[in-house]
Amino acid sequence: MTELLSIILAAGEGTRMRSATPKVLHQVGGMPMVGHVMRTAVRSGATDICVVVGPNHEAVEAEVTRHSASARIFSQLERLGTGHAVRQAREAFDGAQGNVVVLYADNPLVSSDTVAAIASRLNDGADIVVVGYRPADPTNLGRLLTQDGRLLAIREHRDATEEERKIGLANSGIIGFRAETLRSIIDRIGNKNAKGEYYLTDAVELANSDGRRVEFIEADAGEVMGVDDRTRLAAAEAQFQQLRRSDFMQAGVTLKDPGSVWFSYDTEIGRDVTIEPNVVFGPGVVIEEGAVIHAFSHIEGAHIGRNASVGPFARLRPEANLAEGVKVGNFVEIKKAEIGKGAKVSHLTYIGDASIGADVNIGAGVITVNYDGYNKHRTVVGDGAFIGSNAALVAPVNVGAGALVASGSVITEDVADDALALGRARQVVKPGRAKEIFAAAKAKKQAKKGN
Repeated sequence: MTELLSIILAAGEGTRMRSATPKVLHQVGGMPMVGHVMRTAVRSGATDICVVVGPNHEAVEAEVTRHSASARIFSQLERLGTGHAVRQAREAFDGAQGNVVVLYADNPLVSSDTVAAIASRLNDGADIVVVGYRPADPTNLGRLLTQDGRLLAIREHRDATEEERKIGLANSGIIGFRAETLRSIIDRIGNKNAKGEYYLTDAVELANSDGRRVEFIEADAGEVMGVDDRTRLAAAEAQFQQLRRSDFMQAGVTLKDPGSVWFSYDTEIGRDVTIEPNVVFGPGVVIEEGAVIHAFSHIEGAHIGRNASVGPFARLRPEANLAEGVKVGNFVEIKKAEIGKGAKVSHLTYIGDASIGADVNIGAGVITVNYDGYNKHRTVVGDGAFIGSNAALVAPVNVGAGALVASGSVITEDVADDALALGRARQVVKPGRAKEIFAAAKAKKQAKKGN
């Protein structure tokens, strides 16, 4: 396999984002943009990845390392253009023997297919391959100047003539080089232009003047969308969601109202799952075959077993693990808890830091009281137990298999298997006393009005 070095440019401040967060750390589909591009590089078969970051971008470096401990990081202390940025990775491309692809950390939707197409052209003899696209409005974008299928030059908008500005084929910024070609050209790129920067795009004219073979391919405008402000970030998110919805439906998932369901980059869903409108998936969700997710549910970091039913209006938080056939109903929140096969947690309930056995029935309004103000504690409920409505299980506590907890109970001690537990005051009825209390309250209110 030909070596493939991916150089990812991630040094921009993104001032138009109006944010204290570096631009490339803004998320699409629950993942920072730089992470998407690194994943694309890996899927494209990159044998080496390096990322060029700006000064004081420790958070970007940490995100890069999180995705690949072997990725090399280089700093661009002065922002003098894309050509200057690539030069910072000289240590990487000086030793490269195959191909080099320059990607941008604010192009989160670029696909591995596009990178593979670049590599294929380079392997077939091209010296440089540029990715172009046809946006609805190419204003302020660089244009590809072509002739008879050849790429002659890339002209930045500021430097383009009026005729060149009429060209609809724009530059995405993504460029592939044979490593030897990049080495021969990179230091000859000058900065005689309107911005006084070193444009990597000038490599095209230099390569042509050397008699090298320069080609271009076209990508979909949505795929190579650059994100430099919040409007484009929203557009990238919309495009990402559209692609994910289509992928899932093609794979056998039913989306009742596709446009209202939002996925994360790593959502996994089996066949014959049905998802109703207005469901949001955060990162880390796996749903097995046949499950149903009802409307207005929010799910993150959870595993949902076969044929389970969730919602409507349910919230599953990280480490919620639902076994096969579990029912989680409306206005139920589950966090860091295992719910056993066939168990039912039907409505108005909080289950946190708990293990709930198979075929357990949790009544309405039940709460596992897991926090003492300083530490979290665990609740364990055995198979087949029945927890009555409005019970509070004060952790740490164990309720045995087949046990029954009476409704309204506060359980602070362990309950044995098959036992009945009651933890509530005895009911007392005082005839006529309610009428006296209401009359006294009414008189007090009238006295206040009189004053």
